[in-house]
Amino acid sequence: MEVPRMKKWTSILSGSALILALTTTTAEAQTPDVEAEASILVDVETGKILYDEDIDTLLPMASMAKMMTEYLVNEAIEEGNLSWDEEVSVSEEVADLSHNESLSNVYLRTDETYTIEELYEAMAIESANGATVALAEAVAGSEEAFVDMMNDKAAELGIEDYEFVNSSGLNNSSMDGNHPEGTDADAENMMSARGTAQLAYHLIQDYPEVLDVASTEETIFMEGSEMDELPMTNWNHMLGGSDFSHAYEGVDGIKTGNTDAAGFAFTGTVEQDDTRLLSVVMRTDSIDARFEETATLYDYGFDTFTTEEVISEGEQHDEVPVLPVPDGQEQDVPVVTGSALSFPILEGEEDMYSTSVTVAEDQLDEDGALSAPVEAGEEVGYVTVTYEGEDDEMYLTDEMETNAAVPLVAGDDVEQANWFVRSMRGIGGFFSGLWDQTTETVSGWFS
Repeated sequence: MEVPRMKKWTSILSGSALILALTTTTAEAQTPDVEAEASILVDVETGKILYDEDIDTLLPMASMAKMMTEYLVNEAIEEGNLSWDEEVSVSEEVADLSHNESLSNVYLRTDETYTIEELYEAMAIESANGATVALAEAVAGSEEAFVDMMNDKAAELGIEDYEFVNSSGLNNSSMDGNHPEGTDADAENMMSARGTAQLAYHLIQDYPEVLDVASTEETIFMEGSEMDELPMTNWNHMLGGSDFSHAYEGVDGIKTGNTDAAGFAFTGTVEQDDTRLLSVVMRTDSIDARFEETATLYDYGFDTFTTEEVISEGEQHDEVPVLPVPDGQEQDVPVVTGSALSFPILEGEEDMYSTSVTVAEDQLDEDGALSAPVEAGEEVGYVTVTYEGEDDEMYLTDEMETNAAVPLVAGDDVEQANWFVRSMRGIGGFFSGLWDQTTETVSGWFS
């Protein structure tokens, strides 16, 4: 696809011009000390990375791999290949895995059927491994085929650093020889902190309803069943409004993980005052540590960043307030921002941003003018906000950098002038040019 050429103007904005209703502070932001091998904090609205530590190293992800299983189950339901109330039976291998009391599980039997919803809740709340493999078999027919789907989906979502070997996040050695064919007997799912955050981002953006289950503090598996009823308690001890010791206001997801190789990991998300943050910590030292380090990230995000409107909808930029429309009833049109732009700004860095206006040259003639008719709201370019500090700002994906831009649009309708007016303007332009040329020539005689 041919990329249109662009013309750009740039200006530096003062803090007062850039930020509306900013809460000022003299305290200098302190970068937190997060005791995890890898960690990341992301503003979900923009994809802006607020904190990062070793985010591109592949590490074992343990049960956080279940987020991909959640994604594929929701996708299968969306596409009509499964339904929440569909009943399935489980294989001998799944039943055997579910009876392993050293693992997170709900007890499954081959002579019973379970709805997809029951298995999904067991996976998302109790982190039940047998239920997870049962879902993989329901979606793909076998866990081997499901693992292929997991890796294919990761590539489709643009995740670069990953390796899926099973649906549950267990080390394959914990599966009593029933690990997926084609994978090593001691293999484990691997992903970077950035990749894990990307997976979680797509999960909650594409299927936000997953947070309804992820935020359930406790429920009962197979309620009413005399043999199989089992209370389930969420492993996420940060859930807001819960009685858990690490409860944090606004936390409503997503997934914990723990194996010997992975240590204690957690992918979390929290929303306060319309700001949603997403976090990943990998290889912390204990159950408590994964939540304590996540709380450190959230405190940093909410205490040292303010989400502010940096561009207002309908405002003109000083550098390009109008564009000419020579053949219009009006001979210029105001160009304005087509939407507002808000994103998190670190305290003390309010003045470290510039705006650039870029006009699409393929919409202009050789003189840099628009042609009538022009419709109000018609895109003619975009306005970008750029950080001018020492370090580059990072986003969860390269594509998310466009989240720091808004469209530049025509502010009014401009109808084409009638032929007589256009003709007279053409004649006027001709004589004006002729006069300018004559003046220059005569002036040259006396120089």
